[in-house]
Amino acid sequence: MKHIALLGSTGSIGVQTTDVIRNHPEEFNLFAMAFGRNVEKALPLIREFNPSIIVVQDEETKTKLSEENVQAEILAGSKGMKEIATHDRVDVLVNAIMGSVGLEATLGAIESHKQVALANKETLVTAGHLVMDAAKRNQVDILPVDSEHSAIYQCLNGENRKDVNKITLTASGGSFRDKTRADLEGVTVEDALNHPNWSMGAKITIDSATMMNKGLEVIEAHWLFDISYDDIDVIQHRESVIHSMVEFKDKSVIAQLGTPDMRVPIQYALTFPNRLEMQETKTLNLVEIGKLHFEEMDFDRFPCLRMAYEAGRAGGTMPTVLNAANEQAVALFLEGKISFLTIEALIERALEEHEVISKPSLDTIVAVDQETRTRIKSYVK
Repeated sequence: MKHIALLGSTGSIGVQTTDVIRNHPEEFNLFAMAFGRNVEKALPLIREFNPSIIVVQDEETKTKLSEENVQAEILAGSKGMKEIATHDRVDVLVNAIMGSVGLEATLGAIESHKQVALANKETLVTAGHLVMDAAKRNQVDILPVDSEHSAIYQCLNGENRKDVNKITLTASGGSFRDKTRADLEGVTVEDALNHPNWSMGAKITIDSATMMNKGLEVIEAHWLFDISYDDIDVIQHRESVIHSMVEFKDKSVIAQLGTPDMRVPIQYALTFPNRLEMQETKTLNLVEIGKLHFEEMDFDRFPCLRMAYEAGRAGGTMPTVLNAANEQAVALFLEGKISFLTIEALIERALEEHEVISKPSLDTIVAVDQETRTRIKSYVK
C-alpha cells in the first residue's frame, strides 16, 4: 500500500485524486492532506479518509478545524506542507496545490526521496532548474499529472530519449476558441469558466481561455523532458482525444489517446510503473467520435502562448515573472476588478519591465514572485 500526502485536497485535481484513492482502498492510503481555508469542503474528506495529519493555510483555519473534533494532528502554513511532504510514512507526494506555494514542499519531498506526482505547473515553471536538478541528484521520479505531460511520459516509456525529434502538446482551445479578439471585449467571468471539454478549477479554466495554461505546459515540458523550446509544438485539437504525441527521428509518431478524464493521468502517476482498472471512465470509441480536428495555434490570437515561449527561452527569473503576473492578473479578473483582455496586458507589462536574473536561487525566485505580484496590483491601482 502506498501512503499519500495530498496538497490541494479540496481543489479539482485534489478531489479527483481522492476518487482514485476511494476506488482502490487496497492500494492507497491518504496519510496526510493539505488545503487552504475551505473547511466545509474538507470535512467530508477528513471524515471519510481519516488522515493522520492535516495542513491548513493559517492559524485561524486551524482553530476553526480544531473545533470540529477532528482526530488528526493539525498543522498550518508552508512549514506544515513541507513536514507532510518529507514525513517518514509518506511514499508519494501529490502536489495539486494552486500556484507557487507548493514549491518548497516539492523540493523537500525530492530531497527525502519521495515519488512526486506533480499537478502543479508553477513548480516547474518558476524553478524547473532547481526541481529537475534535485530529482536527478536524488534519483526521484517526477510523474506528471497534467493530461498532456502524462501522455508524453507514456509515449516515451521504453523509448530512447535521444531518438526524440519533437513533442506536440494538444490544446482544446478553451472557452473562447471560436471567438475573435474583438469578440473578447466585455466577456464575463461566467463566460470564461464555461470550458467545453474539461472539469477544472477556476484559475486553470481561465488560463485555458487565455492559452496561458498551454504556455505554462510548454515550459513544464521543457524541464520534464529536457527538450528545446524549438522542438515543442502546440496544436489546437477540439475533441481532447489525443492528449499529446511524440515524433521520433525516423518520423514515427506515438500518441496517447483517451476520453477527457483527469483521473486517468492521476491514477497513472500513483500506480506507475503499473496500471489499475478504471471502472468509471468511458471507453474511447473512435467510430462514435467519427472525426478529429486539428488547427495551427495563432500567436496573435493567443498572445499569452507567445509570451510563455519568450519567457521560457529567456530563462532565469523570467518564467517566475510570467507565472506570478498571470496568477495575480487572473485573481483580479475573477474578482471582477479587470477585464479579460487586461490579463495579458498586465503580464506583458511585467515581463517588459523585468531584468532577468540567470540561475536564480530559491530565495531569489520567492522574492521575484512576491515583487511581481505587488507590481501587478500597483498597475491596477
